[in-house]
Amino acid sequence: MRLRTRRTLTALTGAALAGTLALSAAPASAKASDGFVRGYGNWTDDWADEGTLSSTPATHGLSNATCLWQKILWAEGAHNSDGKRFLASDITGKWGHQTTAATRQIQYRWDLTADGIVGPGTFGRADVQLVHAGGSTAKGKKLNLTYRGLFHDFSVVRNEQGKYTFKDRLGNWRQAGYNYRTCKF
Repeated sequence: MRLRTRRTLTALTGAALAGTLALSAAPASAKASDGFVRGYGNWTDDWADEGTLSSTPATHGLSNATCLWQKILWAEGAHNSDGKRFLASDITGKWGHQTTAATRQIQYRWDLTADGIVGPGTFGRADVQLVHAGGSTAKGKKLNLTYRGLFHDFSVVRNEQGKYTFKDRLGNWRQAGYNYRTCKF
């Protein structure tokens, strides 16, 4: 009876450990490795499992995903390190010290850890600002959304593949990808 109890306990412990490891696998890395800011179904949590954005090369700091984040900073009226608002001209897709400072400021405003790094928590907080503007939440359908910032609003579209797109300063639609930058100005 004691041997059976030990085997059962060992099996349960192994199952619990496997379950814990499965739950701890970062869904953000799946999104970043997919190459795009993406979502399906209800848009209110689409960005809560995105990859990390910051100044280090391994965190997609030179990308269209960074452009999308910078557009959010502009919409929110975040402040740079010099105390000036983040401007549309600051949306370059290149993560620099002004983006880090503005990110810290917005994280502080949103009551998040103000580390200047955009992870799932910060990106996830931003998707609270998305408002349905048309289309369908069904997989394979186009969904039109509006990001409602404190100072500016802008349109985003989740296309039929679930990829988020946004307009650059010239009015061109850009996919929010992690591995390339076409939104430079």
